[in-house]
Amino acid sequence: MNVRAQIGTMFHLDKCIGCHTCSLACKNIWTDRRGTEYMWWNNVETKPGTGYPCQWEDQEKFRGGWEKHNGSIRLKSTGKARIVTNIFHNPHMPSMDDYYEPWTYDYQHLFNAPEGPDQPTARPISMVTGEHIDVESGPNWDDDLGGSPVYAEHDPNLAGLSEEQRRQLFSVEQLVFFYLPRICNHCLNPACVASCPSGALYKRGEDGIVLVDQKRCRAWRSCIAACPYKKVFFNWHTGKSEKCILCYPRLETGQAPACFHSCVGRIRYLGVLLYDAERIADAANLPTEQLIDAQREMILDPHDSHVIENALKNGISDAVIEAAQDSPVYKFVKVWKIALPPHIEFRTLPMLFYVPPMAPVMAQRRDGALDSVSDNLFHDIEQARVPLKFLANLLGAGQEGKVLYALRKQKAVRWYRRALTVGDVDLETARRMLRDADCTEHEAQAIYELTSLCTVEQRFVIPPMLREQAIESLKDPHEQKQNAGFGFLSGPRRGL
Repeated sequence: MNVRAQIGTMFHLDKCIGCHTCSLACKNIWTDRRGTEYMWWNNVETKPGTGYPCQWEDQEKFRGGWEKHNGSIRLKSTGKARIVTNIFHNPHMPSMDDYYEPWTYDYQHLFNAPEGPDQPTARPISMVTGEHIDVESGPNWDDDLGGSPVYAEHDPNLAGLSEEQRRQLFSVEQLVFFYLPRICNHCLNPACVASCPSGALYKRGEDGIVLVDQKRCRAWRSCIAACPYKKVFFNWHTGKSEKCILCYPRLETGQAPACFHSCVGRIRYLGVLLYDAERIADAANLPTEQLIDAQREMILDPHDSHVIENALKNGISDAVIEAAQDSPVYKFVKVWKIALPPHIEFRTLPMLFYVPPMAPVMAQRRDGALDSVSDNLFHDIEQARVPLKFLANLLGAGQEGKVLYALRKQKAVRWYRRALTVGDVDLETARRMLRDADCTEHEAQAIYELTSLCTVEQRFVIPPMLREQAIESLKDPHEQKQNAGFGFLSGPRRGL
């Protein structure tokens, strides 16, 4: 057992209001420099919708992540034999059109235009070329309109939906959508790290945050193509790759990342997860339908004495172990099993998880009356306007059962709390719902408190970073030979 510590994150989609405050907080701190105008390390997408960059989930187009090959896994976008042929051109890398050409406005003309017969205007100007442009897209071009076929018909998550489901989802009178905030997942098996010929990307040993060494980056841009979530960006001004760093300077001083701290809906949770690094290769190589369970099994019980013993042997401090024991992410992912990883079929084993959103019911009118009554207490989940298949494609690797389990437990908790606080729901019925949803009353109360009544300290359990000890460990030759990722590199450096 090779116990490692990883900063894990979780977003509760049922609480996100799509205000983009997180995006602006990140933008103002990290990407307000020349060359980063188009970068959104944190962005909020409307689902159904094509996202940012456009259709990033379509790996037939972008070839990101890993694929099974001859009994093992390999990078889809690059490899030893393919890197040389793609030096000057990578056909699977997003273009400017897939992002958008950032622009500002010619305010000087607006303010200083000479007197004339017409009102002067501030025309859009490219922030890359400085020339006048016609704005045709943006980072949230389909924001709040993702439920319409005009913008959402190319969403890869619509695969497998029937024509009737598509029609219901896109009909104007039944329009529905939800928000999907995205940051770098800081994966356990990051394709970006394994793809870099220069070894510039690496995963910090003490907390698992994936970073880019700007001094080693040589603008190969293999990381951009390899990341299936397209959360690595190229700075056209400096010629270096950049990405979300999970605000590690803030974490090292006990502060939450900027996007977490600024979140209006309080949907974001952060905590430590202990995992067994020896299982990464085997887990990533399993059939798609087994990936979610395999990842959960990799996450270890921080209260287990055997796990604690091996963690201490591996240099993990008591303070970090205690933080893992209080981690809200561990509870949502491992204990309650209502948080799911996005597109785990990409086999990067992401360390960002989502609680799937509840959706309005798709009621039907029969004999002049609305038919929304059923003996099945969870009937409205199957009748939701956002089909289970869509959520399963996004969060369940195509398995509707994983999403259904999470939604049933969420609904049961809601009914139970409504029975206790409002009283218009029969308590015995609510208790039966809890049993059917594999949830106890004690667990329901814990989910309710951590979802609705949680304090900042409960949402963000930030461990001491112990940077001095991490730097000291670099002097150990054995530590420097640890591999990460399964590409053609021997592994990134641990540390700074």
